[in-house]
Amino acid sequence: MTEEKEQRTSPRLAPIPADQWDDVAIAAIREAFPASAVEAFRSKGRAPNVLATMLHHPALAASFNRFGNVLLAEPAIGHRERELMLLRVAWRTRARYEWVHHVRLARTYGVDALDVAAIAKGDSGSWSPLERDLVAATDQLLDDYRIDDDTWGRLRGQLSDEQLVELPFIVGAYTCLAMAFNSWELQVEVGVNTSGVPPLPDRPAPASE
Repeated sequence: MTEEKEQRTSPRLAPIPADQWDDVAIAAIREAFPASAVEAFRSKGRAPNVLATMLHHPALAASFNRFGNVLLAEPAIGHRERELMLLRVAWRTRARYEWVHHVRLARTYGVDALDVAAIAKGDSGSWSPLERDLVAATDQLLDDYRIDDDTWGRLRGQLSDEQLVELPFIVGAYTCLAMAFNSWELQVEVGVNTSGVPPLPDRPAPASE
């Protein structure tokens, strides 16, 4: 799939504008954002497209927002390590919305342009052994739905039990979101500054048999 084909002009499901939010929708948003942010969304007439699209199912949005906030705001695994895993998921799943927003967010946690460029390769000389193992574990979870014994053994020596529990949930949650974003053909919000965000790197062509 080429980058041009990935960039749609309109979503399959339109985000719900703020003037159509009822009390149930507002309560769902408050699971992810403080009241001040909710009021800011309402004054602008819109929320981030992911949130406003999930409001087609407010009960699911509320529950997923609570879950997502644990992984995003209070992770057991470090923010930088999470973002490397997330970007690998976004690249593997061709989720442009996820890629754009997490390349931008990852800068906050020390993920630089060289790190982003290495995502398609899945390795970098500047990554720590833990970061390499986490990206490898991400691939194994996507390919085989389990972390192999060798990688698990290395991670067991570097992570706490809490972090080992969280690890597959990071990959699973953001793979689930990528499926949703791609199926909805979710668009990056108008006005989001994407300067410095490279296009999704192409995947290597399959080897000829």
